[in-house]
Amino acid sequence: MKKLKLKKPKLSIPSSKLLKRSPSVEERVSDAISNVPRITNDTVAEHREDVLSGARKYIYPLQHSKHSVVRISVSLFIIVIVGFFVICGLSLYKFQSTSGFIYGVTKIVPFPVAKVGPRWVSYESYLFELRRNMHYYATQQQANFSTKDGKAQLIRLKEQAMNQAIQNALVNELAGKNKISVSGQDVNNQLILVRSENRLGSSDSVFKQVLSQYWGWSESDFKRELSQQLLQQSVVAKLDTATTSKASQVLKQLRSGADFATQASQNSQDLLTKNNGGQYPNPITLNDQQISPIISHALFKLSPGQISGVVNTGFTLEILKVMDKSGNSLHGSHIQFNLQDVTKYTQPLETKQHVHRYIKV
Repeated sequence: MKKLKLKKPKLSIPSSKLLKRSPSVEERVSDAISNVPRITNDTVAEHREDVLSGARKYIYPLQHSKHSVVRISVSLFIIVIVGFFVICGLSLYKFQSTSGFIYGVTKIVPFPVAKVGPRWVSYESYLFELRRNMHYYATQQQANFSTKDGKAQLIRLKEQAMNQAIQNALVNELAGKNKISVSGQDVNNQLILVRSENRLGSSDSVFKQVLSQYWGWSESDFKRELSQQLLQQSVVAKLDTATTSKASQVLKQLRSGADFATQASQNSQDLLTKNNGGQYPNPITLNDQQISPIISHALFKLSPGQISGVVNTGFTLEILKVMDKSGNSLHGSHIQFNLQDVTKYTQPLETKQHVHRYIKV
């Protein structure tokens, strides 16, 4: 049997490749340098455009991504703002929320609650009146506004707050037309007067506690209320010329020697004292709770037998006289002239300028 002979395959390698050697490092560097384009003054613009065109494929996606982020951010911001106003609008005009958050929103965003002629009435001014009354009845009268009786009471408080907010707007309009204003100093003087007679606490801490406990107010809230009251009183005092004229005439007669008791019995509108020559029935102290602090303060500035000028308490005009003083008390008399209620001047204006209310109370 013949043995098979395996032949080794012959590799066919061109002799040129067998003789060719690998290029050296220097040769490779030389080849690389030779492929670098030469930049001349004539070709610099062309090469710059080639470089920029290569970079644009990276820049354009980045710019596109940046624009997308901006568009998405703006869209989300608009959605949040629209959603915020929708929620607030429903809370105010449909559900009539009185929460602290919604009240805080109305302090920043001037949502209207009514319109009187050309003047807007802010929702915040309505809540200011309503929330203080709700606080008082809830804390001092233990009112429960979730019961049937409580809901009926809340409706009355809402109507009262709405009327007060509208009246304040009308008073402000009258004040503007008659160039009447109240300064911060006027408010501070009134606050000092009230506190000097210990009517709202003997210390700052007690004063703030009383405001918070009874009305849920801060000191700035109380000053705001004082400012509005003083403005209303100033408007009435200027517009009620008949009462002002009568008080001035009586004062003139007294300074000409007329008898105080006689003038009191003839002209005073205080039915409790006019038949007694205008004399207060009891001795008066500086912190007397039975009379206006303005009156007691004015009386203690007088000497026995001395007559004051016309004193405006906000609701009345007064002419005062001290009969005698003894220690920290005195006996005094007064002639009272009742000022017209502010509604005499706001009601015609309200009738003339139709009122649009944006909530039903």
